[in-house]
Amino acid sequence: MSKKHFIELANVIRRVAQERPDAAFSPYQVLALSQFCADQNPAFDRARWLAYIAGECGPNGGKR
Repeated sequence: MSKKHFIELANVIRRVAQERPDAAFSPYQVLALSQFCADQNPAFDRARWLAYIAGECGPNGGKR
């Protein structure tokens, strides 16, 4: 998987949380997905990906 795939996956997680809070991914599910992503690409930055999902940064780690 590439960076664009990781960003799009995070966008889906964020969109579901915004549109359907009752169907949002649980923290455990997000962590499980982050482990999957890390297994797919050794350059995957789990902390940055989780921060993006949480709305703490933009998709490239910078400002939103």
